[in-house]
Amino acid sequence: MTLFQRLLAGASLLALSATVASAADMMAELTAAAKKEGALTVIALPHDWCDYGTVIEAFKKKYPEIKVNELNPNAGSGDEIEAIKANKGNKGPQAPDVIDVGLSFGPSAKKDGLIQAYKVSTWNEIPDAVKDPDGFFYGDYYGVLGLGINKDVAKKAPTSFADLKRPEYANSVAIPGDPRTGNSSMMSVYASGLSVDGNAKGEDAMNKGIAFFKSLKASGNLVPVNGNAQNLAQGTTPIYFDWDYNLLAMRDKLAGNPPVDVVIPSDAVVAGVYVQAISAYAPNPNAAKLWMEYLYSDEGQTGWLRGYCHPIRFNAMSKAGKLPADLMAKLPPAENYAKAVFPTLDEQGAAKKATADNWAKEMGAN
Repeated sequence: MTLFQRLLAGASLLALSATVASAADMMAELTAAAKKEGALTVIALPHDWCDYGTVIEAFKKKYPEIKVNELNPNAGSGDEIEAIKANKGNKGPQAPDVIDVGLSFGPSAKKDGLIQAYKVSTWNEIPDAVKDPDGFFYGDYYGVLGLGINKDVAKKAPTSFADLKRPEYANSVAIPGDPRTGNSSMMSVYASGLSVDGNAKGEDAMNKGIAFFKSLKASGNLVPVNGNAQNLAQGTTPIYFDWDYNLLAMRDKLAGNPPVDVVIPSDAVVAGVYVQAISAYAPNPNAAKLWMEYLYSDEGQTGWLRGYCHPIRFNAMSKAGKLPADLMAKLPPAENYAKAVFPTLDEQGAAKKATADNWAKEMGAN
């Protein structure tokens, strides 16, 4: 029960004061325990992803006693899970304390006993639909899939998935990586399936998406190279899919060299939620919990917003007037996201299975 709920229930001010003091004491104890551990190991957090670089530096400045080890910044969600499995008995800096993975990876990690439960103090402001009721994983931020376009190469920007089949985009289209191990790539393929059939879901949507990308490969429009900022700037992958927050940050970083358009496809708008979790084998469990408390605080959530990510407490913070106006002004217009679809866990799970079963078979990918 939150303090507000207790107040409505008739709790006395003295009792409320005691609760506040108790919460402060618990936070002080957690902070002390985390500082005693003196380390935190994160994984798969590129500094330009949701402005994680600034978020990490802010945490280090707030808690200088805690050394932050950063493993494999460019790893995918599947790589993070494998890192926990491979380091169950490792108490050193190669064992991740925390993970940030696509929503579909949360339930399987819980089922396999790879993560532990912890509910942050702002738990009640995280929507129920994107958190495990027992606290094993919980949504942290979300975005929608968009296209980053090198305007020097693609003179006329595509505005839909259907456009990508045009001959003018030969040897131009890419996704960030293998959809079997990376959530952004998997959901890019899923979104293409929805562009073919807006009523498709789960396995059906994924298989339609695989067929779509198979046709792009057959026509020569799909580039067999991972899409990223460097490859876009060089023209190797002049058009590639990624979450809007990554593309907007890339656009700003390139600063017109080359000029970049960020387009939300008109025929399918898919939103993706990422989740946080603490490894069941975390060498530094208290530092991991303190990291979570920071990420879900107003300061941490605003940090993600600076990187164009919609923090999971976005609605609650908006109602409370906590979202900085200057940051809100930098986001794309709200109407661009009006058609966004949030695939459920079951739908994502079915899509993940279809990817594992059919991607390599249809695409000839190892």
